[in-house]
Amino acid sequence: MENMEDKRNNNADNQQDINDEIMEETGGASNLAEEAGNTEQMADDVEKLRSELAEQKDKYLRLYAEFDNFRRRSAKERVEMMQTAGKETIVSLLDVLDDCDRAEKQMQETEQTPITEGVLLVFNKLRATLTGKGVKPMDCVGKDFNPDEQEAISQIPVTDPRLKGKVIDEVVKGYYLNDKIIRFAKVVVGN
Repeated sequence: MENMEDKRNNNADNQQDINDEIMEETGGASNLAEEAGNTEQMADDVEKLRSELAEQKDKYLRLYAEFDNFRRRSAKERVEMMQTAGKETIVSLLDVLDDCDRAEKQMQETEQTPITEGVLLVFNKLRATLTGKGVKPMDCVGKDFNPDEQEAISQIPVTDPRLKGKVIDEVVKGYYLNDKIIRFAKVVVGN
């Protein structure tokens, strides 16, 4: 019997040891209350992290969109710069082209010689070269006055009512470079 009683005491001791270990690990009832508080805290932390993640995602998307816009704008500016790279040189050549036009008018009034034909060939080559670079003259005479493209130097009275508000004469020719105005036409408008 003693053996049985020892076994029971041993079992009771073992059971008590197991219960003690469980209480130590879990911290008893007070630990359960702490865990419930920790769960609420963890839920708050998770919600806070989710909101921070959403905020960072929004910042990332905005930054990506801004960079994409910058890249497009830079590419567009680069293309425009290439198209108008020689703008200053071309604008300075427009005065030479005007002189060529005036000289050509004078030569047409005189007798044609091989020299005048050669000079006309040079003038035509200059015009063709500038046209190849994107220079186009404005065609203004006989059209409605457009203050966005033309500069009115003077107004003259006209008898024909159809000519009122129209360009009567072009004093200085206007030009485009790749469809952008590089020189405004100076015109006389009918009044």
